[in-house]
Amino acid sequence: MKRTHIYIGGEWVRPASTDVVEVENPATEQIIGVVPAAGVTDIDRAVQTAQDALPHWAALSPAQRAAYLDRLWQHLDRRREEIARTVTLELGTPLKTAMAIQAGLPLTVLRSYADLAGDYKFSEWVGHSLVVKEPVGVVGAITPWNYPLHQMIAKVAPALLAGCTVVLKPAELTPFVAYLLTDAVHEAELPAGVFNLVCGHGPVAGAALAAHPGVDMVSFTGSTEVGKQISVFAAATVKKVALELGGKSANIILDDADLTTAVKVGVGNAMLNAGQTCTAWTRMLVPHSRYEEALELAAAAARKYPVGDPTLPDTRLGPVSSARQRASVLAHIDTGLSQGARLVAGADEAPSRGHYVPATVLADVKPDDVVAQEEIFGPVLAVIPYSDDEEAVTIANNSRYGLSGAVWSGNENRALAVAGRLQTGSVDINGAAFNPLAPFGGYKQSGIGRELGRHGLDEFLQIKAIQR
Repeated sequence: MKRTHIYIGGEWVRPASTDVVEVENPATEQIIGVVPAAGVTDIDRAVQTAQDALPHWAALSPAQRAAYLDRLWQHLDRRREEIARTVTLELGTPLKTAMAIQAGLPLTVLRSYADLAGDYKFSEWVGHSLVVKEPVGVVGAITPWNYPLHQMIAKVAPALLAGCTVVLKPAELTPFVAYLLTDAVHEAELPAGVFNLVCGHGPVAGAALAAHPGVDMVSFTGSTEVGKQISVFAAATVKKVALELGGKSANIILDDADLTTAVKVGVGNAMLNAGQTCTAWTRMLVPHSRYEEALELAAAAARKYPVGDPTLPDTRLGPVSSARQRASVLAHIDTGLSQGARLVAGADEAPSRGHYVPATVLADVKPDDVVAQEEIFGPVLAVIPYSDDEEAVTIANNSRYGLSGAVWSGNENRALAVAGRLQTGSVDINGAAFNPLAPFGGYKQSGIGRELGRHGLDEFLQIKAIQR
């Protein structure tokens, strides 16, 4: 796999920079290809092209822009299997999961935005004022590696529907799926300059894009620490910033819950995508009265996630994304054990090749322990006991993050009451399914703004009031 060009102005062009990014298969540790690493000159060119394309694109009706999204959906839909295989190769997501989530979810989100144009109010009368929603302008979209295409679509689709033009900088670890998206954009014949792709290193290309005076908004998904840096870069020109950052979500299992189901689903959630999910329920809160039973169930559930070759159909747990990520995860586990945690699952030996981490469950974790406070981003679950509902809520809210969470109970009203007290952007009750139309985003240091659905579209619009 090799790509030598970036995409600017509706054409594949050679970058000014001669630097490249090597892409590794984390399951084999083999280099599977290279892509260009754009420099500051390339970012300047892409932003200028997006600025030039903005007036024409913004002048189209929402229905016309939605028609382009529909065509893009059709060209991406034909690539479902190729998308899944590509993400499996460059990220290590098991192929079955990649088909359902890495390929399927982005298409669902794209479809939702193509359909939204018909009933979204881009203008309305409020008394004697006409309130108009207009595109923010040029959007710099900087996306992560854990759900690469989903995060690209969650930014690109609403930005385009809003009438913005986009410069996309994907993560270095997973750039090839961004090229598949761009191939589909090219085949869908979006107007030149509306969508531009510049791969590259975050400290160079990402920083240049976030700081660029020609960019009107930065939409970033990634770690909280990098999100803070993005905010600083953007502040120089007071550009709008949308941040979807880290999480340390609590899964509260109340004493009247179906414990077997709650623990089984909770472990599966924590192990999804090798634990590399910002919304993962990585803290399982269990009442003292059911604690030992829950630990037995969690250990048994974790054993059903042996690591394996992600290309095989029965594999449920692939590698983490890189050697650096594996080292970080293992260091966190060691820290947890040194602070008194008990290992109830995760002693299995990993393959000698590949960045594998066994499914790990840590018991007797204290609320202030490192493994209960820091986002580990690996297949590691911390189990924490509590006395009553009040203490469970206190423990859950004892975090600088506030992205997601879960509550399990045999009484829906009780679950709703607890969910309402959690300081987090979303809460799932009794394993409720993910809703791609609902707003997604976090409280506290988990981010600023929302993605998905109408609220996600709002982020890329600015409001004008015209009085008569």
